[in-house]
Amino acid sequence: MEYSDQSNTDEQIRRFGIYRIIEHLALIALFVVLSVTGLPQKFYYLGISQSVIVILGGIDNLRLFHHLAGVLFAVLVIQHIIANFIGVAFLRWEPAMLVTLKDAQDAFQNVRYYLGLDDRPAQCGRYTYKEKCIYWLIIIGGFQMIISGLVLWFPVTATQYLPGMFIPVSKMVHTSEAMLIFLLVVTWHIYDSVLSPDVFPLNKSIFTGNIGRKQMKRLHPLEMEEKSEAVTAALSGPPGHEMAEDYERMGT
Repeated sequence: MEYSDQSNTDEQIRRFGIYRIIEHLALIALFVVLSVTGLPQKFYYLGISQSVIVILGGIDNLRLFHHLAGVLFAVLVIQHIIANFIGVAFLRWEPAMLVTLKDAQDAFQNVRYYLGLDDRPAQCGRYTYKEKCIYWLIIIGGFQMIISGLVLWFPVTATQYLPGMFIPVSKMVHTSEAMLIFLLVVTWHIYDSVLSPDVFPLNKSIFTGNIGRKQMKRLHPLEMEEKSEAVTAALSGPPGHEMAEDYERMGT
């Protein structure tokens, strides 16, 4: 675990490695491009959609940009799954994004807390139940959009192997899933990462890799305890004992 004195009042703790930072930045960029080039095709009758189409050089260019971004998104999703499979299976990474019974308990606990029925919010680990929800929506929804997008991109080839009804079904799945992901990201995820009083004006951890000790203790108290115990164990362990490997696998 790395500490840095970026703040005079709040010690910084290393939470994410450079790989996760780059991956998240790539996802943000692709999300923006796919939204800007995809929504005007769904809502083509709106004035703002027609303006976007004209600015990007016409509908053919718009579709080209959308297809290229879709290919890059598919590559990003596939490499993410392969990297994490290798990490969990062979490199001892902790599968921290797996949904467990505790996530349901945490959600129920927070409902009680928000209703004033309990004076303590859920005690979360590395990822909260809300973060896991967004993550799995993007992974599962991403696969649906990749497959349906390929069918819509190559309808003639697709109908050589699939019934013709798969074309309108793919269009419905593609546009509906896109709207679901778009609305969930711009409302729930952006609120949690930008507007929530716990992180306002911005949760910078996924951009800098660091999180303040106070914020980590408030948002991820169980992870804070785990890291503190690891530090204690390392300091009391034999000479040459390194913590970096454990923290790096938890940072994935």
